[in-house]
Amino acid sequence: MWFEIQGLPAVSIASSEFAEAAEVQRKALGMRDARYVLVDHPIQDATDAEMRDKARAALDPVIRALTV
Repeated sequence: MWFEIQGLPAVSIASSEFAEAAEVQRKALGMRDARYVLVDHPIQDATDAEMRDKARAALDPVIRALTV
């Protein structure tokens, strides 16, 4: 959110488990247009290979969110 406040395009990335929390937080901060991308949960126990897969899957949605 700091980047957005500074006028720099940003995308938050969160685990799908926190979709509702992400929505509540962006509304609470008055940033209804703030963008975020959700990655498959869980994160904490994911192996390096699983994290690479999650990152690859998030790449196109992040790029789309930054260029909308």
